[in-house]
Amino acid sequence: MLEVREGVTMNKCKKFICVSIGLICFTLGAIGIILPILPTTPFLLLASFFFVKGSERFDVWFKSTKIYKKHLDSFIKKKAMTLKQKITILLFADFMMLFPLIILDSLVIKCIIILIIIIKYYYFLFMIKTIKY
Repeated sequence: MLEVREGVTMNKCKKFICVSIGLICFTLGAIGIILPILPTTPFLLLASFFFVKGSERFDVWFKSTKIYKKHLDSFIKKKAMTLKQKITILLFADFMMLFPLIILDSLVIKCIIILIIIIKYYYFLFMIKTIKY
């Protein structure tokens, strides 16, 4: 009986954490609409992921918002993004990956990061369609 309670408690805790992270990501994505410093789409994708894992009610709510429909609906349904979305995501990710490239001394890790950047560009250029909006 104790094992069942622990499993239920851990499940509720996991769902609470997922919903909390989803709300944080949603907030950052909404701020990114106003401030071009923050990329909107990656935060909204993370929010969607965590809402799916955390709560069906939050997932349904999130998918009914104007923010979701404007920024993610085309990507989810058509696997497509606008050129502006692609550039924003790529530049933000490059900026974040620039820090370890500068700070770390390990040549192996720098090569791995450069490989990740190359794969990221390949994926965005050839796997995700570019649409006009």
